Amino acid sequence: MLLNLGLLAVGFVLLIKGADIFVESNVSIAKALKVPSIVIGLTVVAFGTSMPEAVVSVSAALGGSTDIAIGNIVGSNIFNLLGVLGLSAVIKPLTVHFKEIRTDAAISIVAAIALLGMVVLFSDYIPQVASAGFLTVFLIYLFIMIRQALKDRQNGDSVENAENAETAKKSKSIGISIILSIVGIALIIGGGQLTVVNAIEIAYALQLSERVIGLTIVAIGTSLPELITSIVAATKGEHDIAIGNVVGSNIFNILFILGLTGVIMPLSINMSSVVDLGVLIVSSLVFMLFAFTAKRVVRLEGAIMLALYVAYLVFIIFLQA
Repeated sequence: MLLNLGLLAVGFVLLIKGADIFVESNVSIAKALKVPSIVIGLTVVAFGTSMPEAVVSVSAALGGSTDIAIGNIVGSNIFNLLGVLGLSAVIKPLTVHFKEIRTDAAISIVAAIALLGMVVLFSDYIPQVASAGFLTVFLIYLFIMIRQALKDRQNGDSVENAENAETAKKSKSIGISIILSIVGIALIIGGGQLTVVNAIEIAYALQLSERVIGLTIVAIGTSLPELITSIVAATKGEHDIAIGNVVGSNIFNILFILGLTGVIMPLSINMSSVVDLGVLIVSSLVFMLFAFTAKRVVRLEGAIMLALYVAYLVFIIFLQA
């Protein structure tokens, strides 16, 4: 147990350092290429910080632990919304450019509703063809995002692009930034894996069910990159990356990770997931409400989100285990 705790601490250190390098390098790339930070957050940062979820979910499914695979995805999305954004807002209120994220936030909610529909409809397992549908939708979404980014860059329509035109000259070269980005994501993935493996060992020692492990220890562990990255981005004033990271990761988790995992191996369904998906949808709506009303998520709202997450944890650990 002491060895697991020590390795867990090492994982946290790697996550923190990797996230710092990753955010800095991607902001530099965004400025140099004149691409809006929100696009970088929704794509590159979201993809990178979601890699631990992908590795863990695929590995769990191949090992027959589909409760962990699905629980990891759903639990990570809930933690991203309530835990990551909540804590980030408590540390530093988040300015929300709602017009720029409303489509992506809506896609995130629709994806969660679609998954809930599949769980209720099939009730036994998610067919591979349905998972392939998720994967196809994700590829279309990614194509549209990249095309829009290239259009914004070409036309210079983004206000942020105009602001970054001067500061781009002072940015690091793209080559160096890409190398640093790779180093950062390598540290994030390595730290995430080290954290999750040892967290799972500790959880099993406490005799928790696979579903609870997936929704809590594994979900939080694999979401640590999102947590650290969003907090670092928020403290640096890169609110678009902090928010885009979470929204993009949630889309990535359901459409890509669940889609890919389900194509490789049909995912059996635990009907208790209906409750978890309901919580995910409500969490998404809570964030949308806060973001829409004042175009900011202030400390009080962040604290409310954190309180909701703690209440959810208490519910599944003490009433669902």
